[in-house]
Amino acid sequence: MKVFSYAHATHPQWQMAASLVLAQLRAQMANPQHAAAPTLALLYITDHFAQDAKELLNYLSGELPMVTDWSGTVGIGIATNNAEYFDEPALAVMLLDLPSDQYRVFSGVSPLGMAFEAHTALVHADPSTADLGELLSEMSARTDSGYLFGGLASSRSTSVQFALAADGNVRGQGHASGVFSGGLSGVAFGPDVGLVSRVTQGCKPVSQTRVVTDCQDNVVLTLNGEPALEVLLNDLAVSLSEPQEALQAVRATLAGLAQPPTGGDSAAVRKTGNFGSDVLVRHIIGLDPGRQAIAIGDHVHLGAQLTFCQRNVQAARMDLTRICAEIREELEPEEMLEPLLAGVAPDEQSTAARPARHITGAIYVSCTGRGGPHFGGSSAEMQIVRRALGDVPLVGFFAAGEVAHHHLYAYTGVLTVFTAET
Repeated sequence: MKVFSYAHATHPQWQMAASLVLAQLRAQMANPQHAAAPTLALLYITDHFAQDAKELLNYLSGELPMVTDWSGTVGIGIATNNAEYFDEPALAVMLLDLPSDQYRVFSGVSPLGMAFEAHTALVHADPSTADLGELLSEMSARTDSGYLFGGLASSRSTSVQFALAADGNVRGQGHASGVFSGGLSGVAFGPDVGLVSRVTQGCKPVSQTRVVTDCQDNVVLTLNGEPALEVLLNDLAVSLSEPQEALQAVRATLAGLAQPPTGGDSAAVRKTGNFGSDVLVRHIIGLDPGRQAIAIGDHVHLGAQLTFCQRNVQAARMDLTRICAEIREELEPEEMLEPLLAGVAPDEQSTAARPARHITGAIYVSCTGRGGPHFGGSSAEMQIVRRALGDVPLVGFFAAGEVAHHHLYAYTGVLTVFTAET
């Protein structure tokens, strides 16, 4: 599999931005290392171009006739290798060199058929969609691995998704344009598409992990048998007798929730002090002094683990570096690297058992609350990824919620790389 071609550009006029992108793509496709006629494209735009989404897709698809399938969405920011575009008109395109029988673009007018064996899926969703959690669970169940990755569109204007499938639309939807609002869309991938995906959290625990011992819907009444509000205030070293100071501290605090452990000690917080991917960070949306309770922005289950946390720049940088290192280790197994570092040729049998792989392309979906400023400067988040992974084709967007497994996250980044044997 050849390296994916990708391009990005910013310009006040979408026609000029698209022309710049096309020039970059054509130059790359002329390189023998890149596919000359890829059939699948990912398109991400900032919300400045949301009103022009149909014209933009028509123009790009007309200029790239070999590309028969398109998927993507809008964000208030988009991500590329080493650069982030916020508050400016921009777009990014990546052309994926994949066997046509190993992917399917799906949407509301082109649902995923039972004839296709989906192993994983890239998902784009409208944040206003009702029962979104259930839809993600249903989509996850339709894949062999149960693994989804992607995010919710983010926009200050129109929320749009791109989904144009070579197989066409279901009966009665033949005139659909490929630009949609609402529901889910994306690309399902077959078992022969190599993927490695990791979730990075952007928050640092500021308390010990406790068990929810009494709750009602989204209200936590007790933690480890103690009044939840009392526990929160003690952890933050504040008191309601000084309401301004207390409210300021609570507003800066979030709740990390994890399902009840199946056995052994809590795995919500890693030995490094960071959250694991099983933790969902949610807002504290209310305090109930009468019941000494706190309200969380999600349904809470009895026995769940809860850890108070706060957004932290250093923790976010370290955790992003960690997942990049894990991906590289996945591609170049340690048992192969150690002999090379020692100047010894790796054993042929172990090399054949776990062949090294290289990255052909990557997708990064990050929270709108992250991005460069949260990491210390303009484009700092994507610069960390580039330093860790190298100069690989990468596109993505800043989402109103991030999807990994069948969960909807917040304040996270979901990094997924496509791989091929070296």
